[in-house]
Amino acid sequence: MRKVKLALIFVLFLWQMALSQQIPLFTQYSEYQGLLNPSAVLNDYFLYEYNLTMGASVRNQWIGIDGSPKTQALRGEYMYDTGNTFNFLFGGYALNHQTGPISFTGLYGRVAGLMTDYDPLYGGLSVGLSGGLVQYRVDVSELRQLYPDDILTSVNQTKFFPDVGVGITYYRQMKESIFRGDNVYIGLSIPQVLGLDLQFKDDTGEFDIRRVPHYFAFLSYYKIISEDSFLEFSNWTKFVANAPINYDFNVRYQLNRNIWIGAGASTAGIGHFEFGLLLDNTLGIWDNRLKIAYGYDPSFNTYGARFGHSHEINVSMAIDTKSRY
Repeated sequence: MRKVKLALIFVLFLWQMALSQQIPLFTQYSEYQGLLNPSAVLNDYFLYEYNLTMGASVRNQWIGIDGSPKTQALRGEYMYDTGNTFNFLFGGYALNHQTGPISFTGLYGRVAGLMTDYDPLYGGLSVGLSGGLVQYRVDVSELRQLYPDDILTSVNQTKFFPDVGVGITYYRQMKESIFRGDNVYIGLSIPQVLGLDLQFKDDTGEFDIRRVPHYFAFLSYYKIISEDSFLEFSNWTKFVANAPINYDFNVRYQLNRNIWIGAGASTAGIGHFEFGLLLDNTLGIWDNRLKIAYGYDPSFNTYGARFGHSHEINVSMAIDTKSRY
């Protein structure tokens, strides 16, 4: 019997991205910082003091290519201000992702401690831990179509595996000169600390799925223009062993309290464009804001394999549970 390493499947679909899609990508990753970094403090809080957020996302990558990645995500996050110098962040997430014959569904939770020397709205240092359980699935019939000459197991395979992540975040509102009121955000995380080598085996054959840790770095600068308008300059750096470092740069401009636009690009030759609507106080209680956003990623590479465009839709609700409108 021969072993077939399913890493070949990931290389087939994700070579152009220069990193494994074992953690899904997001165009509007600021909305899913808590999933990518368990210590994350969401900008809904330090920009507008919304301490409770909920959201859903649907992302389809490389439209028109068979087996292209598809991702669905749900999230809920809460900032608990104790009134002291030590505060807490909590979050829960559901994630479903499929690339060709390989798919997984995960449930995650996170908790973080936020240390501040004064009001957490103006800055602090957060250390977080996440944990979850992931179900990995392999459609063997589809895999046989890709590798008809290889001997594989004869039935679809399912495995469960625990997931653990760690992260650290620092953010601060500036107080001096022309930077007064602006915000700086820095985050480092390893969202998958545990390596993974799952072996699927029965009487007819065997194969492996291997996962390696990802290392993420986030850097954002918020230039405040007015009470309802700002510019956000952000970078998401991704490192995976034995692959080139990937840098993702974005600029988001919130024109007023109702509209934002954004654009960016990555070193993998992928562009980013986004547009969002903001609707205030759509609920009957508390100060709240509904976000509806669309992201579009065209491919600009001029060499190698050329992948299709990607689309992403996000809907979220941010609530300040301490104040009524």
